[in-house]
Formats: sequence, structure tokens, C-alpha cells
Amino acid sequence: MVNLSLFWTRKRAIADADDINEAGGRAYAMSDQHALAQYAATGCLSRTFYATDKDQLDKVRELAAKVDAAFLAKTAVYAREQGFMKDMPALLLAELASRDGVLLERVFDRVCDNGKMLRNFVQIVRSGATGRRSLGSRPKRLVQRWLDQRSDAQIFAASVGNDPSLADVLKMVHPKPATASRRALYGYLLGRPYDVAALPACAQAYEDLKAGRTAEVPDVPFQMLTSLTLDSKGWRSIAARGGWQMIRMNLNTFLRHGVFDDIALTKKIAAKLASPTEVRKAKVFPYQLMVAHAQAEREVPRMIKEALHDAMEAAIENVPEVEGKVYVMPDVSGSMHSPVTGARPGQTTAVRCVDVAALVAAAFLRKNRHAEVLPFHTKVLDCPITARDSVLTNAQRLASLPSGGTDCSAPLRELVRRKAKGDLFVFVSDNESWINPAGYGGRGTAVMQAWETLKKTNPKARLVCIDLQPNRTVQAQDREDILNVGGFSDNVFELVAAFARGGLAGQHWARVIEAITV
Repeated sequence: MVNLSLFWTRKRAIADADDINEAGGRAYAMSDQHALAQYAATGCLSRTFYATDKDQLDKVRELAAKVDAAFLAKTAVYAREQGFMKDMPALLLAELASRDGVLLERVFDRVCDNGKMLRNFVQIVRSGATGRRSLGSRPKRLVQRWLDQRSDAQIFAASVGNDPSLADVLKMVHPKPATASRRALYGYLLGRPYDVAALPACAQAYEDLKAGRTAEVPDVPFQMLTSLTLDSKGWRSIAARGGWQMIRMNLNTFLRHGVFDDIALTKKIAAKLASPTEVRKAKVFPYQLMVAHAQAEREVPRMIKEALHDAMEAAIENVPEVEGKVYVMPDVSGSMHSPVTGARPGQTTAVRCVDVAALVAAAFLRKNRHAEVLPFHTKVLDCPITARDSVLTNAQRLASLPSGGTDCSAPLRELVRRKAKGDLFVFVSDNESWINPAGYGGRGTAVMQAWETLKKTNPKARLVCIDLQPNRTVQAQDREDILNVGGFSDNVFELVAAFARGGLAGQHWARVIEAITV
């Protein structure tokens, strides 16, 4: 027999917590790379439950300075192309402009993929928030290149919006028009004399409609038309040509203007909303469908509302189907009732963190019919839902549960008590656990202690912690069986699916970003 004093089987030690989270609870600090990724995927530079918009800006700038320029560039690309964020990628791009011009040039067009993103970048740079107030020669040249590569119609469409307007951008970078139509368009946008005959057809058609010379509605951005007086025929023309997101956002407007009185057109709109191809093309967040369905007035036709349910099924196609047992644990505590994209005067979303958590849980249940959902705050709450109900219906039930404090160990402790067997355990939370129940935590966190206890009877189990808010701490440390990932786009589902298959073992979220080619 071997010498047991030398070869005794030791329990894996739970690491000491090395930080305090925003709620005052024990936590583990993220690496600089992971923290930057978390802010990039969830931060909207708006006030959250625990932090101001200025706090977020300062933290992102601090983290950006600590990582190398290549990771900064890749994070900007990830935040835009996979996280579908708006302000944060532009901020990271502005930080990169002060660090590495070569990398800036490589990723500029991937981050500034539309006029809104271009204007965001210019505004952030000229604000002085990243240390400079002028674009500089290389960024100026990149903006000029962006303009030169767009068609006249694309430039005209990009002129929607202010602070800065596209005209402001043109004044800053002084692009050289290569054609007569582009010269006329720039003059038109800048309010300077221009050759009316050379004006692009899209701008001419818009001016004709404004002047009453035609009743035909041109194919221009929806925002350009809302201030004009249009009859029901005009509104039907707008709806017939509308993109997926525009239609989703204006169902009640179409109702008021008689669009749905046309049954054939209503069927076409419903088909577009339900189309998996259109849903993927629109890069729709599942929660946007939740909002559209909740806000649709009672008179909106049933086929339109049913189309939103169908669209949801397409939007959650990346939710993994896991072999074995799945437990999903949505946090319904008080802080989860804050806006998921933060609060900003005049722009605060109606969607709360708890709505997104409920939606993720309902989506997992839909794709994994034998999954169990354990909503929690300081304890696990009972909420009878079934996979037979739609994702939207189940999400609404979960989001309506009463709130309380936050103990992220509560569902794990309940599963230990039940002696539960499982393969994948998924938290959806803001990660601000602050209650350490008696006998749990030690110098680590209660979540880690409860997870280690659960692992004794589930040695192959994996834990995913989806964090919906920008912060710098976690409740469970990254390792082969634990993945911390942030965000509320459907890209999170892809990462969870890869982790559930073992594809991310040893190369967690930050390494996914590092793998991006720039």
C-alpha cells in the first residue's frame, strides 16, 4: 500500500475571492482582457443600476490602455460584428486611433459598417473623450475612403441623423467628389449651391415628393418620410419596401395609417417578419422581438403577431441542444429590473435585464424540452412553465416573478439539496451576488463552493455564467468546466453551444476574441 501521508487524495481548493463586486459581495477579478470583453459586449455607455455612464467610460479607457493594440482592435470588431453593439465599438476604435494606425486601418471598415457607426466614431474622437479633439491625418483619410466607397444612394441614406450630421463630417474631412452627381449631392447636403440636374435620382425623387410634384414615395430611409404628409397608399408603399427592422419597429404606425387594411400586403409583411433569412440578415436580438410583440396594439392583425412568434424561433436557432440534462437559472433580483442597455435621457429601453434573462431561459427550454428552469433571487422561486408554450409566453411569465436580493448560489444549493444530476448549468444574471449564506463561501464565493459540491455527483458537468451588465468581477472563476461570457446578442448562444460540446475547453471567451483575424 502506498504511503497515504504522501499520496492522500486532496480536495481541489477553492480560490480565495480577490475582489468585491459593485453590490459589496465577494467576487473574483476578471483579467484585463476578459473585463474589456465584458464591457464591450454589454456596455452601452449609459447609467446602469450600479454605475454611471462616466464610470463605464473611465473603466473602458483604463482597460483599453492595459491590453495590447491587437486585442483592442479585435475586441472592437467582436463588439460590432458579433455583439452588434453601437457606441462601444466606436469608442474602442477611437482608442485604437491613438495607439496603432496600421491596425486602425485594417479594422476601420469592419467597425464603421454604416453611416451611424461612422458618425459615432467621429463624434467620440472630436469630443476629446479619448485624448484628442481632431481626427488626424490617417483617420481623416479613412473617413474619406469610407465616403468614396459608397454609392450616391448609400451616402444619401447615411445623411439621416445628427450630432454630428453627415454634413458635419463632410466639413471636417473635405472629400473630393469623383463624379458630377457626387459633387451635387455634397453641395445639397452641405446647403451650398449645386447642379440640380446632376443631383442623384434618390435625392431628386425625395425633393419632388416634398414639393408635391409627385405622390410616389421614393426608396429613401423611413426617417426621412415620417415628417411628410402621406396618404394610406404612400404608407403602404413604405411598408412594402421596408426592411425587417423598420417593419418590426413601426407596426403600430402602420396600423394607424391603414397599411393592414390591405390583406395581401399584410400577408407579405407577415412573411417577411417570419422569414429566417430576413431575421438573420437583420441581425435581430431575440429581445427585440419580445418588445415588438409586447408593444403591438391589440388591433395589429393576428397573422403579424404570429409572425413575431415564428421570427423568435428563427432568432434562437443558435441556442444549443445539449445531450443530457440542462438547468437554466435566470436571476430575477431587484437590480435585474434595470434597463438592459442602461438609462439615458430620452433613449432608455423598455427592456430590462430580467426580461432578457427570462427570454434566454425560455429559449433554452424551447430547444431542450427536458430542461429545468430555476428562477432565483435570495431563493429559488416556483414558476410552472412548459416547453410546449412559446418562448415569448414563457419569458413573460418568468419576468413577472417577484424580486428580492441576490444570492447566485441559491439555485446551485437547491440542486445540491435535490441531489440533482445534470450536464449543463446556465446562469443568466448581472453577476452582482452579495449574500453569502451560512456555511458557504469561506474565503471564496458561495457560488464556487456550491458548484464544487454539485460537481461531486456531476463530475462532467459544465457551468456557464452569462452576464448581462458591464462589470469587472465574476462569481465563478474561468476554468475548463466554467465559462464566463457577457452580452445579450444571440452570439452568446453560439459560445455556450461550443462550450457545451467541449469546443472552448481551455480557450475561453477572451481567446475567442483573440482568434479573430484583423
